Amino acid sequence: MGEGRLPRKLAAVLYADVAGYSRLTEQNEEETHRTLGAFLDHLSGCIGEHDGRVVHYAGDAVLAEFASVMQALECAVNTQLELARRNEGVPEDRRLQFRIGVNLGEVIVDRGDIYGDGVNVAARLETLADPGGICVSGSVHEQVAGKLDLAFEDMGEQAVKNISKPVRAFRVRLGAQQPSAPRAAAAIASDRPDKPSVAVLPFN
Repeated sequence: MGEGRLPRKLAAVLYADVAGYSRLTEQNEEETHRTLGAFLDHLSGCIGEHDGRVVHYAGDAVLAEFASVMQALECAVNTQLELARRNEGVPEDRRLQFRIGVNLGEVIVDRGDIYGDGVNVAARLETLADPGGICVSGSVHEQVAGKLDLAFEDMGEQAVKNISKPVRAFRVRLGAQQPSAPRAAAAIASDRPDKPSVAVLPFN
C-alpha cells in the first residue's frame, strides 16, 4: 500500500549563517559565543515580530519561514541594520556578521521541519551574500520590486551547489537608502496591499 504525498506549502524561507565563524571562534572562543548568543536572540526576536517561525538552529545558522515575502525581507533588512549598528567600533576582523538568503518557494512540511528546493535555494543564496548582506532569489525580487525603499543589484543566473538549474539572484543594497531600521519597517509596512490602512489626524 503506497504512502500519501507529504504535505507541501508555499513559504518565504530565510536562511542566515555567520561569515567566518570558525576563524572568529579560534581568535576568541568565549567572546564569539557570547556575541553569537546575543545576535541570535535579536534575530529570533525579529523573526517573531514579523510573524515568522524559527524552524531550527544549526550551530551558527538559523532557518526560518514566513507566510509573507514582505515580512521575511523586512526582518532580514532590520536585522542586518541593527547588527551593523552593534558592530560599530569593533575591528573589522573581529566583527560577527550574518549572511542572509531569502527565497520564495514550495517546501515539504514534516515533523515541524521544512525541506526541499525552497529551503536549499535559500541556503545557497546565503553563500552568495556579502558578510552583513542579503541575497534574494528572482521569485522574491519579483514580489517586492518597486514596492520597497530598497535597491537591488542583479547578480544574474548563478550556478550553485546541488541545484540543477541556475538560480537568479539579487543582492540587496543596504546603504544610503536604508539609514535606520524604523525607516525600513515603515517603507515596507506602508506598501502592503492586502491590509487596509487607517490614518488618524487631529480634529480641529
